[in-house]
Formats: sequence, structure tokens, C-alpha cells
Amino acid sequence: MAFFSQKDSGCEWLICGLGNPEPRYDNTRHNAGFEALDALGKEWGISIIKSKFKGLYGTGTVEGHKVILLKPMTYMNLSGESVRAVADFYKIPPQRVLVLCDDITQAPGKLRIRKQGSAGGHNGLKSIIAQLSSQEFPRIRIGVGEKPSPDADLANWVLGHFTPDEAQAVANRHKDIAQAACMIMEGEFEKAMSRFNG
Repeated sequence: MAFFSQKDSGCEWLICGLGNPEPRYDNTRHNAGFEALDALGKEWGISIIKSKFKGLYGTGTVEGHKVILLKPMTYMNLSGESVRAVADFYKIPPQRVLVLCDDITQAPGKLRIRKQGSAGGHNGLKSIIAQLSSQEFPRIRIGVGEKPSPDADLANWVLGHFTPDEAQAVANRHKDIAQAACMIMEGEFEKAMSRFNG
């Protein structure tokens, strides 16, 4: 699969953070993608306040790349509707859609960068795959901790709030996520995986 180098910097990238709207979902495990995207917006000086495409978005230029930051407001299970609307409007191929989302298989703050792949049980990724008709989009999965026991309810876990220590562990990786996103846009995918995974 072809990823894109610095020579292609005139083309847009869509970076999407997954989560659920409403204040009651703030600081929950499932909203790790929203929080990471907010951090990217702050780091890059992009305000994510425009309302369209069933989401909130902002645009800017990051190291020569035209970037769209998107927070779907559809709730997690329908995230793909918002992603597809933006991708269709700006004619962005799946390979330029970078998704930030939570990962319950990793400890809080651990990162897993992948070029493509299945949803792995994540309903937001499942919706994006269905709407784009492709699994070939990069993603940065953000560890939020495993369920406390195998029989614990998954929905209650991902919609539960971080402890202060867990929240700090995740927040401590936001600058790394910004660096990884820049490396991915530069075509340095293997380097990003080697540097930030695990």
C-alpha cells in the first residue's frame, strides 16, 4: 500500500478523533480520541469549532500539509458517517484518513500505530470501515486499560471515567501523538511505529 511523502504535501489529510458528544462523556476511556485531537488542535493552533459534516472540525497547515481535524458528533457507533462526509467533500482517500481512538487491550498511555487493519471490536473503527469501504486507513490507538475482569461489562468500562493517574498517563502521550501524526503525514510510518509503539 502506498503512503505519501513530503512531495505530496499539497494534499489534505483528515485526522479524526473518536468519542461521544455531551459533557457527561468527558474524561471517559472511550473519549481518548477526542481528547487527543483537542491536544493536536492546541499544539498546531487549529480551533475545532466549525459545525458541518455531522461533526466539529477545523482546518490548518501542519509542516506543509493541509490538515482537517474532525470530531464526529454522531456518537461512537456512527462515527463513519461524519468521516465519510468529510472524505467525500475534500476527496481524501482512506490512506490519508488518520484515526485516533481508544484501545482497551493496552495500559493507559501506551500507543499502537498501524497502517491498516480490522476494527478489532472497536465500534467506531467498524463504522469507519463500513462507510469508507476500506480497512486501509492509518490509526493511532491509545491505551485506556483493560477491563478489570473478563466478565466486566465492556460498555460500562469504556464509558467509565479515568482515575487521575490514568488520565495523566494518557495526557502525557499527547505530544508523542502529535509527533507521530506528523511523521505519518511525512511518509515515515515505520519510523513512527518503531519510535512510539508500546
